[in-house]
Amino acid sequence: MNTEANIESNEKIQLSELGNQFILHWGEMGTRWGINRTVSQIHAFLYFIGKPANAEQIADTLQVARSNVSNSLKELQNWHLVRITHMMGDRRDYFETSLDIWELFRTVITERKAREFDPTVQFLERYLSESTFNNNELEAKKRVQDMLELMKTLSIWGDEMIKLKPETLTKIMKYGAKIQMLIRGNNS
Repeated sequence: MNTEANIESNEKIQLSELGNQFILHWGEMGTRWGINRTVSQIHAFLYFIGKPANAEQIADTLQVARSNVSNSLKELQNWHLVRITHMMGDRRDYFETSLDIWELFRTVITERKAREFDPTVQFLERYLSESTFNNNELEAKKRVQDMLELMKTLSIWGDEMIKLKPETLTKIMKYGAKIQMLIRGNNS
C-alpha cells in the first residue's frame, strides 16, 4: 500500500478563513434555495478545494457528523453534483465535483426542472384535460391555461438556453437589456 497516499488521505484539509467564509455562506444560501445546509456546505467545500476528498476528511474539516456527511453525499450524488472517484492504494471512496461552473449550473437547472417544474406542467396538462369546469369557472380555467402556456414556453426556452455554449449564453445574458430595448423600440 502506498504510504504517501495514505498519509495524504488521512489528513484533515486545512481551510483558510476565506475558505471557511465561502463554505459557510454557500450553506446559508443553500437553505434559502431549499437545500440542506450541510449538503450545500459539502458541495461548496469540494468546489473550493478543487480536488477529491473522502468522507472522513469532509467530516473532520467541516466538523460535521460522519453520518450527516454520508447522507449529504448521497443527496449530492442524486443531484449529479458529486461523483465517486478512487485513489491508488486506498479502498475508500473519494468525492469530487465539477470545477466547471457552467456544468454545475446546467446540472442544477436540469435537476430542478425535472424535480419541480416538469411535474407541475404535467399536472396542469392532466388537470385541464380531465377537469370539467362549470360556467362560473371559465375565467379560472383561462388563468390555468395561461399558466400552463407560460410554463411550457419557459420550459422550451430554458431547454434551449442550457444547450448553448457558455460563451454564447454569457453574451445573451449581457445583451439582455439591449435586446429588450430593440424589441420595445428605442422610443420606449
